[in-house]
Amino acid sequence: MFVQTQDTPNPNSLKFLPGRTVLDSGTMDFASPRDAHTSALARQLFRIEGVKSVFLGPDFITISRSDENMEWKVIKPDVFAAIMDFFASGLPVVNEDSTPSADTAPADDDDEVVAMIKELLDTRIRPTVQEDGGDIVYRGFEDGVVKLKLQGSCTSCPSSIVTLKSGIQNMLQFYVPEVESVEEVKDEDDEEAAQV
Repeated sequence: MFVQTQDTPNPNSLKFLPGRTVLDSGTMDFASPRDAHTSALARQLFRIEGVKSVFLGPDFITISRSDENMEWKVIKPDVFAAIMDFFASGLPVVNEDSTPSADTAPADDDDEVVAMIKELLDTRIRPTVQEDGGDIVYRGFEDGVVKLKLQGSCTSCPSSIVTLKSGIQNMLQFYVPEVESVEEVKDEDDEEAAQV
């Protein structure tokens, strides 16, 4: 097994490409070790000193480091070893009872505007964001405001506001005139992790 790395726009996140499927569908974001109870792979990665968060994508794993003074050359060998050992074990990446998030998929009860927003997020925006080692999760649309949660390398990326406002907001406004703005929302767990 040959694991490659790819830089992300966030200097504190690195994308690891194991050359095989990580998740069959969706993505999973683990902001802290206590979130990792559903994934043996994430639990193993959190044991490595310097790992702050783990994000699993379809064919990649994004690791965010806890401290910018912790050098990648120190963390990378342990991450490579953990990934290779895990895939050699044959264990499932996630527990059977846990499901990756795929909430941008249109639902039957979505109105036309929400369905269009989700379609654009799923087909045009998410693939680009995942290319950079992150993801976006749809959290709602009310009073002209699309609410999105950033995951993976996007969580603490210095350019995430530019991505939201210039990239995502402009595209959504172009195709869906009802969209007035895009805002990032954070869960309580995210805010606790950011304070640590």
